[in-house]
Amino acid sequence: MSLDHTYVPPEWAPQSAVWVGWPHLRGEWGDAFDGARREIAAFVRSLSETTPVRIACGSREAYTSAWLALDDLIETGQVQLHTILAGDIWLRDTGPVLARGEGELTALRFRFNGWGGKYVMPGDTETAQAIASVEQACLRNFDFVLEGGAVDLDGAGRLLTTRQCVLNRNRNTDWTQDVAERALKQAFGVDQVIWLDEGLLSDHTDGHVDNIARFIGPGRVVCQQPTGGNDPNRDVLQRIQRSLLNAGLEVLTIPSPGLISDGDGAVLPASHMNFLISNEVVYLPVYETRFASEAVAALEQVMPDHKVIALPAGNILSGGGAFHCMTQQVPRFEDFTS
Repeated sequence: MSLDHTYVPPEWAPQSAVWVGWPHLRGEWGDAFDGARREIAAFVRSLSETTPVRIACGSREAYTSAWLALDDLIETGQVQLHTILAGDIWLRDTGPVLARGEGELTALRFRFNGWGGKYVMPGDTETAQAIASVEQACLRNFDFVLEGGAVDLDGAGRLLTTRQCVLNRNRNTDWTQDVAERALKQAFGVDQVIWLDEGLLSDHTDGHVDNIARFIGPGRVVCQQPTGGNDPNRDVLQRIQRSLLNAGLEVLTIPSPGLISDGDGAVLPASHMNFLISNEVVYLPVYETRFASEAVAALEQVMPDHKVIALPAGNILSGGGAFHCMTQQVPRFEDFTS
């Protein structure tokens, strides 16, 4: 623990709500814009059965669109719409990390620079403060660049990340691994930083860890095994598994989606790791591949205390991510205040 007792609950801890992004920048999505909205609406409907949902609407048109898609759930109060400044849907990276700090709900806010300056959208640098305000959380600012999808925590002192992203000079030009470790330990209240080298091919986030390996228990991590004869990440996935084992973690695997490409044949960073865990349910993004059912069965086996719900995410993937990238959970405060 750090001196100020910062504690970020693991994702499988009880949650009082989940924030979800709603697409509003049509130019960022191309032909997938309407399809992404339909997939997100289906995800929200499923999620709202067990967890209240707060949708971040970055424009008046987005608010109207979300209302029309989910009016019945909004009327019951299980889904709330909030008009806040947001570039688009990727709240895992632009929103705050919600934690306990000195006995109160605290929003950890890091500098955001558009994933190394590649995708700069108006509103993204204001999203974390806006969510913190809605949650009435104490805002704690950090003067270094970091996206929430770049780290994963097990709630027992371990943090998982990648050198490709966190040590990339397009984020913090002066960071060495030692400097980064000190900053991460202080910010998140962890004792150990576990490093993987690189992420998936064509991942515009420069290798976010939530696309390649996820904690599912203290010291227990799941990653992907290559599938199909043409899996574009075969070597990377095998190196990831070896690195996790060498770190002394309990390592479990599920099948990757294999090769997923766009209409022009370009490889997309499809991953079965970009799931969301919320209140004993795992929401697994799946694609048009025969490996989806195998991934569901494997995840059910490694997470037997959770229900696994597979939902299509092919259009969301066109924007660069899936369910984990576009969400941010709110821990149930009364469960970790003592």
